[in-house]
Formats: sequence, C-alpha cells, structure tokens
Amino acid sequence: MDPINCSAVDLSDVLASRMSPSKILLSLTLSILAVATTAINSMVITAILITRKLHQPANYLICSLAVTDLLVAVLVMPVSIVYIAKETWVLGPIVCHLWLGVDVTCCTCSILHLAAIALDRYRAITDAVAYSQKRTYKRAIITIFALWTLSVLVSLPPLVWRKFPVEHKDREREVMDCLIEHDHVAFTVYSTFGAFYIPLTLILILYYKIYKAAETLRNRRGSSRLVKQTVSNVMLPGLSSDKDIALSPDTLCPVEKSFSDPSTDGERVRITSSSGDLIKVRRNPGARERRAALTLGLILGAFVICWLPFFLKEVIVNICPTCSTSDVLADFLTWLGYLNSLINPLIYTIFNEDFKKAFKRLLPLCCSNIW
Repeated sequence: MDPINCSAVDLSDVLASRMSPSKILLSLTLSILAVATTAINSMVITAILITRKLHQPANYLICSLAVTDLLVAVLVMPVSIVYIAKETWVLGPIVCHLWLGVDVTCCTCSILHLAAIALDRYRAITDAVAYSQKRTYKRAIITIFALWTLSVLVSLPPLVWRKFPVEHKDREREVMDCLIEHDHVAFTVYSTFGAFYIPLTLILILYYKIYKAAETLRNRRGSSRLVKQTVSNVMLPGLSSDKDIALSPDTLCPVEKSFSDPSTDGERVRITSSSGDLIKVRRNPGARERRAALTLGLILGAFVICWLPFFLKEVIVNICPTCSTSDVLADFLTWLGYLNSLINPLIYTIFNEDFKKAFKRLLPLCCSNIW
C-alpha cells in the first residue's frame, strides 16, 4: 500500500476516534450528574450512621435506598457514560452481562424501596399505635433483605434468557450493542410489571390514602380548634400545666411525623401565663399538612416523570416488532430514570430537620477535607 494512502487512512481513523465537542459536553454533563448522585447519597448514608437521632427503624429504609442509589451512581452510570461516548460496547460480553445485571437489579431495588417506604408511612399513619411497636430494627432489616431478594428474582429471568450481544456493521465499522432484548413478550411483561408497574400502582394507592388521611386529620383539627381556643382563653390566666394543649390533635400529627422531623420548631410560640407557666400554642396549624402534601407531590411527580417514559418505551419496543427508538432517545430515557437516584435523597431528607442539621455538620467536614 502507498505510504501516503496509509497515512491518510491512519489520520482518518484518528479523526473518527475523536469525540465531537457535543459528545464531550454530554459526557461531562453526565459525569457531573454521576458525581452529584454519589456525593448526595454518600452524605445521606453518613448522616444516618453518625447521627444518633437518625438511628430510627424508618430511616433504615432511607439508608438502604441511598445505598441502592449510590450503587447506581458508582457501578452503572460511569459505564453508561463510556458506552454513550464510544457509541459502541467496548468492554466485552462478560462485562456487558454483569453491568446489565447490576443496572436492572439496582434500579428495580430502588423502585421497590420507594414502594416499601410508602407502605411504611401508610401504616405509621393509619395504625400508629400498634405499628409503632412493630416498627423495630429487626423488622426494618428483614424488609431490606426481602427487597433485595425480590429485586434479584424480578431481574434475573430476563437477564438469563435475553439475546446476547453480537457485532454488526454500522457506518463501515464493527459495533457491539449491550441491551436487554427478548424474543418472548412474557419476559417483557414479567420484568416491566415486576420492576415498575406493580410498585407504581401500590405507591399511587398508598399515597392517595395517606393524602386522604392527612385531609381528614386537618378537617378534624380545624373543627376542634374553635372550641379549644375558647377554652384556652378562659383557662389561660390560671392554667397550671400544658397537658390540655399538649395532648390535643394540634400536637399529635402522625402524618407529619411520617414525612418529616417530629419536632415542631418554627411552628409554635411560647406564651407565659400569669402563673409563670409556659404554654405551647400552634402558630401555623396547617403548615404540617401543607408540607406533607408538598412532599407527596414531589415524591410521586419525580418518580413518575423519571421512570414512566422509560418503561413505556420498553413495553412498546419489545411488544411491537416494527417499533423502534433512536439511540439518542433511548439514552435520554435511561438517564432520566437514573436521575431518580439523584432526586430520591433530596426529596426524602430535605423536609426533615434532623437530616438538615446533620448535613450542616457534615458539610464543613467535607470542605475541610477537600481543602
């Protein structure tokens, strides 16, 4: 071969192997999302481990969810970035099989954790007294183990009986895909319903019931507030204790306790009676219900927006032989689902005063280690 032609071929190969500016920008953006997901979930795990006040059975589920999302950020996202940047699978069939297994199992486990947290909060509200005795550390650990086992059972069959990757020509070069494709519709129905549609139905039903319970409690508190205020005005000058107010419905709000910190900082004011006793009075009685409703909306909205498009695409593509999506759309929908692993720790901790205080203590430590 002519040396000039040979050098020209080599130069074209080098230019073809280089990523375009848009591909570099995309890879950088996805890398930032992966790092942010890793950092935030690591903070949640660390906060629960080192903060004594967060050592509650309910927070064990939050910690396990953060571990699951951390695995997505560390083991799944970086490989996906390489796959998108190279536009072909370059890590071999064995790594492909392992990566798909970790991807499907961790994402399924993350979704099942959301359903388990919804069930935990529903029982904490509707059967608060009895469930508070059953809400033990042992029960939380058993629940976490059951979630991981169920995730493996849902993920394993579609992985074992999928089509294995083969090389094919694309733009005059050998390309290998790393995807989950099936010849049988049963595997698609099994995996998508087990990993998403059944948990989604459960979450929608449970959070609807939680919302209705919060609404009922708010109406009950509203109807009793006028009578209580009248009694308080009469009793205030000579009241010797705050039992009557402390045990009122305004003080006991299981809805908010299941969503946020049970403390009521910023929502009460102290009034000193003529006898010198301190009486706690609610300053904004509806704030907790509004915050609980906001949390519900964020949880459901983020979950549905992140995962519903991906699983709709999975069902359509695998059921309809003539239907297909572009690689760009498939990657976008996949990363939209991954984004839920970044949103989860924010939603489930941002309204909790104990978590916010723990984060404020952790941030100076992180910054001091960096610098």
